[in-house]
Amino acid sequence: MRYAMDGAGQSGRTDGGARGRKAGGAVRLGEVVQRVMAEQIAPMQSRFGGLAAAWGETVPDEVGRHCEIVEVAGGQVKVRVDCPAFMYEMQLCRTELVEELQRRCPEARIKRIKFVVG
Repeated sequence: MRYAMDGAGQSGRTDGGARGRKAGGAVRLGEVVQRVMAEQIAPMQSRFGGLAAAWGETVPDEVGRHCEIVEVAGGQVKVRVDCPAFMYEMQLCRTELVEELQRRCPEARIKRIKFVVG
């Protein structure tokens, strides 16, 4: 993608883009960002936004301090755990965690949890 500055110091894409075109075919960067947010980010946020809250309410605080959700894709939640001992503890209750996340956040369509040390 190429961007250019117009005479007023405004930047815009110079490689096309039908919406938000400025003179000379340039598009304002702000308009591109808004479009990406509306068309791609907002739908994902509405689908998975509640998952982080459900995770925080489901996992005990003493364990939750040692793990975080790093990816959600294809019905799988990938959770990074900071030490093997906590990963083992999380694996022991994996089935219950999946069931609880499914109950609290059905729109995320969670099927499994994968734990990784990192």
